[in-house]
Amino acid sequence: MQTDSCRHTLLLTVALTLCAALAAQTHTVPWREQTPGTHWRIEAESPATRVLLRGDTLDITAPKGLSLWWDELMEPPCTIEYRACIVMGDGPCDRLSDLNCFWMATGTPDGGTASEPLRGISLRGGRFVESYRLRCYYLGYGGNYNTTTRFRHYDGDTLAVTDAARRPPILKEYTDSAHLLRPNFWYNVRIEVDSDGTTRYMIDGEVIVTYKDPTPPRRGWFAFRTTWSHIRLTAFHLLNKR
Repeated sequence: MQTDSCRHTLLLTVALTLCAALAAQTHTVPWREQTPGTHWRIEAESPATRVLLRGDTLDITAPKGLSLWWDELMEPPCTIEYRACIVMGDGPCDRLSDLNCFWMATGTPDGGTASEPLRGISLRGGRFVESYRLRCYYLGYGGNYNTTTRFRHYDGDTLAVTDAARRPPILKEYTDSAHLLRPNFWYNVRIEVDSDGTTRYMIDGEVIVTYKDPTPPRRGWFAFRTTWSHIRLTAFHLLNKR
């Protein structure tokens, strides 16, 4: 009996140790809260949004709109780099679309708290139209069911939330297959912002957008953006070169 008891205790100890190890590698994150152990803040449209931290990789399942805000400021000259993959399998959110991002995002004087990138998270609630309150650069890679890749400069016009005619124009667009998404493929993204207001978006070494802002912001925030998708994100790095 004593031997059986010791064996049971040993097995229980091993099981608890394995559970603890798994818990250290994977975190299920409630929506609109900060991801444990990271700099990410979650702005999600759906309470079913799931962000798992597995080692150094975020595994993101977004049934609706999602913005993941990095909580450190971009201060040009600066660069951002990360790797991302659109997961395509048999999951309900496995859809090949929307590897998007905002950068150099700031609020506007007349936009109120909802226009402020971090303070306005709960007010915008992950709804894409609410993003028009921001002043920022936006790149939608493989948007519209992977039919377009587009770049826009958002001017923070709050009326654009309800008036489509006031929304920012497309400044650069691709529709060829070379500039659309591939399933289960790891992309290397690099964003550069110079002190003179020039910004570049690069993917796998190709510069697909170069834009000179006549009135550039001095600082701003970055957010990874997607909707109805399953994405993995890793190796994120922000470097302010001042």
